[in-house]
Amino acid sequence: MKNFTFPKSPVFLRVVFVVSVAVIFFISAMTYKHLLVLNNSSKWVTHSYDVSLNLEKLFTYIKELEVARRDYILTQDKTDLEMMTVSKLKVEKTMYIIDLQTRGNVNQQKNILQLKDLINKQYNFIEDYSRESKAILTDVDLKMNLLASKKIIHDLKIKIYEMINLEIKVLKERQEENNNALAFTPIILYVTQLITLAIVSLAFVRINKDLQEIKTKNNDLVISNEISNLAEEVGNYGSWHWDLVEDKMYYSDNMFKMLGVEKDAFQPNNENYAQFVHPDDKDFVNEQIQKMKNNQKVDSFTYRIVKKDGEIRYRKAVGKLVNRNGKNSIVGTTIDITEERNINNQIEDRNRELERNNRELEAFNYVASHDLQEPLRKIQTFISRLDEKEKHSLSDNGKAYLERIKSAATRMRLLIDDLLQFSRTNKTEKVFELSDLNELLNQSTVELSQEIEKTNTKIIADKLPIVNVIPFQIQQMFTNLISNSIKYRKPNSSPEIQIKYTKVNAEEENLLPLNLTGYFYKFQFIDNGIGFEQQYAEKIFILFNRLHNKEEYQGTGIGLAICKKIIDNHKGYIIAKGEPDLGATFTFFLPV
Repeated sequence: MKNFTFPKSPVFLRVVFVVSVAVIFFISAMTYKHLLVLNNSSKWVTHSYDVSLNLEKLFTYIKELEVARRDYILTQDKTDLEMMTVSKLKVEKTMYIIDLQTRGNVNQQKNILQLKDLINKQYNFIEDYSRESKAILTDVDLKMNLLASKKIIHDLKIKIYEMINLEIKVLKERQEENNNALAFTPIILYVTQLITLAIVSLAFVRINKDLQEIKTKNNDLVISNEISNLAEEVGNYGSWHWDLVEDKMYYSDNMFKMLGVEKDAFQPNNENYAQFVHPDDKDFVNEQIQKMKNNQKVDSFTYRIVKKDGEIRYRKAVGKLVNRNGKNSIVGTTIDITEERNINNQIEDRNRELERNNRELEAFNYVASHDLQEPLRKIQTFISRLDEKEKHSLSDNGKAYLERIKSAATRMRLLIDDLLQFSRTNKTEKVFELSDLNELLNQSTVELSQEIEKTNTKIIADKLPIVNVIPFQIQQMFTNLISNSIKYRKPNSSPEIQIKYTKVNAEEENLLPLNLTGYFYKFQFIDNGIGFEQQYAEKIFILFNRLHNKEEYQGTGIGLAICKKIIDNHKGYIIAKGEPDLGATFTFFLPV
């Protein structure tokens, strides 16, 4: 015989849940409402009954007090005095109880005050008679006393029954309210049932929607995991998770592939992974793992692994201790950096080769700038002697050749000097000092004083700032720029050079690159020379680049290249702007 089992389909479970919740809500609401109504009715009936009963008792005790007083008047028996005292205590006790029971009823509290006033008057009769009992009362006085007491008793009776009737009226109102409540109870139950059903229905819809969302998210998660696995394969890295509480590790698929094994080829743990670590790196890897486990800061570390096929690969790993719900875990990634390491090795080899080439180039510069000077000096010496002693014996062609030789030797000397200067700009240590640029400009004008006087050059300069620079390089740049303006002056015209200075914000300066921020010192050298076409503005800073042939203007094409190199050494920018026959403007910026 087969045992009966409830179906476990989601639909059946949802139906059971909805029906169960609806029934529970309905029964609970109906039971609670009826119990509440019955409890209220019983409470108010009991309360009204107790109040009425105590009022009846109060009137009884007052009558007992009056009877004892009258007996004492007639008999002068002290026993009646004791009865009066007992009755008085009963009255006061009962009044106290009634006062407590009617604290929430404003009308009854007013009646209580009036009742107390009447009782106090009754007490006054008793006290008056006690004081005057020894005196002889006339029949008239006695009659008046009894009549007054009778009236107070009558008023007390009326007030007490008034309070009893009021309590009965309140009781009826409470009963009517309870009856109305009971009358509306089925409607309330029905509405409550509808609301409950609506809420449960909404809950069902929401649960169903959540289930659909969970299903969608699970699908998205599957896709995301596939994308993550694909990214790990493309990026050649793997991820891992170490649960320190349960001492379990979890590897991504690519962690296995990076070791040259199939997915889940072994149980992920440190012992099994250590079999792939290079023997020389095992102690180092274990030390890093312990640091991570002890919540010590561990930077990324590099080690070697030996794949299943024997290939040695470099790995770079990083892990972090995290705490989730009081449980410690370590999460991390491991990246294969073998290709990156090989590229770095190639770069190092190329750097060493570049250093060798630089040394060879420096040696060439040394030969070009130093060793060539000695034979050049001898050539110039013999040219000078030939010009002084043998020139008159030469033919006209010979004299022309001699002049060309002199000019070529002079240009060679100038070229070697400029190469020396350019080499010095490249190799000299970049020692920055706070320098007064006005002093450096003055030294440059002194250095060029003969050319300035010879060409009647006029220099107008703003007051320049004190800046942290390489002093001799900035002076050399000033010299080159002034010399350049004098060299490329207009024929039959005196050069005029304006030197302007201002401090600018990089974000507001159009001549600076757009991504720059901060402040810069801006300097402008403006001349009235021959200028140049703007299309050549960048070429003039290239080494050995000239816009004019050597017959028109002397020069080596190194001066402005030196200026560009000096500005680069100062992390600045230099821009040239020219217009033919209108002059040139060289603007350079130094960072503040």
